[in-house]
Amino acid sequence: MAKAKKILINAIVLILCTCYLFPIYIVIVNSFKNRSELYENILALPEKLTFEYYAKALEKMSFLNALKNSLVVTLISIAIIVVLASMTAWMMVRVNNKISKLLFLVFVSTMLIPFQTLMMPLMQEMGWIRDNLHIPMIDHLGGLIYMNVGFGASMAVFLYHGFVKSIPISLEEAATIDGCTRLGVFWKIVFPMLKPTTVTVVILDVIWIWNDYLLPSLVLSSKANRTIPLSTASFFGQFTIQWNMAMAGLTLTIIPVIIFYLCAQKYIIKGVAAGAVK
Repeated sequence: MAKAKKILINAIVLILCTCYLFPIYIVIVNSFKNRSELYENILALPEKLTFEYYAKALEKMSFLNALKNSLVVTLISIAIIVVLASMTAWMMVRVNNKISKLLFLVFVSTMLIPFQTLMMPLMQEMGWIRDNLHIPMIDHLGGLIYMNVGFGASMAVFLYHGFVKSIPISLEEAATIDGCTRLGVFWKIVFPMLKPTTVTVVILDVIWIWNDYLLPSLVLSSKANRTIPLSTASFFGQFTIQWNMAMAGLTLTIIPVIIFYLCAQKYIIKGVAAGAVK
């Protein structure tokens, strides 16, 4: 009975995994096909294995430039989010007065607001800053980074806040007695202990920022500033869609994130559980 139950569970897991991976199979297989093969049967394997459409996709997407822009936006945004959110959560937990509790509730509440309700007022405000304060918030990578930090701070503070509660305050008091400054206590004692949550924040934000299309499409207009999702959208025209090159471009887009996720996946469950439960 137990063996039959185990076989049934494994079969269900296998079916679910197949359903989940099926779209990825469609994308990869069709990235090697010409247009006639693709329209004839999207499920069949390609008759000839060629990287011709990958080369064309690289050229049309300006892939190296788009990759550079995506890396700059993703890395700088995440670095700022990690530093500011971890310090903010630490101070909220250690001060622990009515104001800090109210601020934490504000951070958590902003996680419930859909971005679609904010995008038009946000663009109007960023346009006003550009026109009146002459700060390049529109069509500039710095403006996109600034907005990413604002939208990513709430979740990061929430995760860090829960984990900081589990750090004994006696460690910080001992470091202070030994002559460590307030800033030194954080960087030498607290922040190294936040590693599981930091890795979780990094993983979740990399997946979000790297794949984000809506916010960059509102902020970035020039071809030189396009990120990878915006460059991939160039294959989807108003009247025609170059499906084979689009599939090749999508495959190139997801490879860096998959590599990163596979390297860091062991931390995500541990970090989320530690941050949300404690």
